[in-house]
Amino acid sequence: MTTTLITGANRGLGFETARRLREAGHTVYVGARDPERGRAAAEAIGARSVLLDVTDDDCVLAAAEYVRERSGHLDVLVNNAGVAGPRKEAADITVEDIEAVYTPNLFGAVRVTQAFLPLLQKSSAPAVVNVSSGLGSLAIAADPEQHVSHVPVYYASLGYNTSKAALNMLTVQYAKAFPGIAFNAVDPGWTATDLNGHTGIQTVEEGAQVIVRLAMEGGGGPTGKFFGNSGIVPW
Repeated sequence: MTTTLITGANRGLGFETARRLREAGHTVYVGARDPERGRAAAEAIGARSVLLDVTDDDCVLAAAEYVRERSGHLDVLVNNAGVAGPRKEAADITVEDIEAVYTPNLFGAVRVTQAFLPLLQKSSAPAVVNVSSGLGSLAIAADPEQHVSHVPVYYASLGYNTSKAALNMLTVQYAKAFPGIAFNAVDPGWTATDLNGHTGIQTVEEGAQVIVRLAMEGGGGPTGKFFGNSGIVPW
């Protein structure tokens, strides 16, 4: 049975991914920084909850030990936890605004990945799925006319956009450093979740499709790629 951990899984895309993977037979760990919400979400779908605040070193290490004691390994890690940060024009953004977004979106993904690497390396076909965004695509931002995309050329959320661009590079570098683990980034698209005040044009069921697909493929699929629901997304 495939063992999967999803960060930020008590709601939105994380919860829908957890629900679908649990239906598919995965042993799913619902990572959440709020223990009560995490337990409630896990109980609703027959999963396991684990306290996991991606911004806290000790909490992440404790979560890794918790999974190690109960499962001994990890087959799939989904780095889903993240924040949108303040929507401000470029002239008004501050270093503090950007730091507040990078802390969970980028540094959190590094922190969790590093902590769970030993468990992933015990799997026969491990995979890491980093939930990114088309807003982090340098190719689309630089030359939108060459790409069929609904992603805006400029979006007033520099912390979010740049954190996802950095997450994309992180994905590629991890894929090169660990050829035995499938590292991929995914763009769920503009999905109606708490992250955007439910303004997205897709449902969570639609947005989660690409996350679920890569998680289901596991280590048997591609690595070092950026996928959306319609196929490859340009870096």
